[in-house]
Amino acid sequence: MSTDAEMEAYGPAAIFLRKPEKERIEAQSAPFDAKTAYFVVDPDEMYLKGKLVKKEGGKATVDTDSGKSITVKEDDIHPRNPPKFDKIEDMAMMTHLNEPCVLYNLKERYASWMIYTYSGLFCVVVNPYKWLPVYDAVVVNGYRGKKRIEAPPHIFSISDNAYQFMLTDRENQSILITGESGAGKTVNTKRVIQYFATIAVAGAKKAEPTPGKMQGSLEDQIIAANPLLEAYGNAKTVRNDNSSRFGKFIRIHFGTSGKLASADIETYLLEKSRVTFQLSAERSYHIFYQLMTGHKPELLEALLITTNPYDYPMISQGEITVK
Repeated sequence: MSTDAEMEAYGPAAIFLRKPEKERIEAQSAPFDAKTAYFVVDPDEMYLKGKLVKKEGGKATVDTDSGKSITVKEDDIHPRNPPKFDKIEDMAMMTHLNEPCVLYNLKERYASWMIYTYSGLFCVVVNPYKWLPVYDAVVVNGYRGKKRIEAPPHIFSISDNAYQFMLTDRENQSILITGESGAGKTVNTKRVIQYFATIAVAGAKKAEPTPGKMQGSLEDQIIAANPLLEAYGNAKTVRNDNSSRFGKFIRIHFGTSGKLASADIETYLLEKSRVTFQLSAERSYHIFYQLMTGHKPELLEALLITTNPYDYPMISQGEITVK
């Protein structure tokens, strides 16, 4: 486990990545009775911490930390882990791996804005719904070339491990990002691409721009491709103002020396029905509304369209603006 001095390499992001050394030491010496420390089911909070008072006739009585005394079935109490496991980075290391222990750990880490947590081979990410300084260049450098056990949980660590395995084993690597709508799949996909584009740069940018062609380095072009796809494939839904309504399979190609060579993106399962119908609290794809903003007057004239979405019933059945 890194010391506070070693964590300084991550800059301002350090406090969002790992518990301070003082907090870890205090947890090691905190009093704990493994025989009586339990979680108990609660209808309001789902699970509460408490102290087991007695077990009798298939029932268990627990005095919660909030002052309540609850009697439930024995199956509705679950053993707790010692304080040294609080905010643990890899939940597979827990003594008791049960639902309340997992949820409590994720909740405590989230309360400290530590949004990345390992669970064995998986990396669990909880959307913070705010900007955190954990993707800056100093953080990229902090994860570069480090084994997974040498650095705090992060999507950059997953990315770097895949990159290093590709170089050493000479085999293709895959990163699967999955979750419900609004979980942060698209954002974390962008971070994976950002990481590869940073550590595997192909060379300097061209000095002279070429008219009619996309400008910038290859890595810049790969990163810039995502917003373009989002315009045509993302839309406002009830749960997410920028929901991806399609799947993406992204291939990133590297040269023999590990330099970024090219990339291609395959899209699939586009929600075509959204083009002609939207629910009352949703919108069609962003591109239609972007065309009507008037930022490109020449497009309005070329496409023979107006700036009023209500002129077109197929895109004005739901909301027109994103609040």
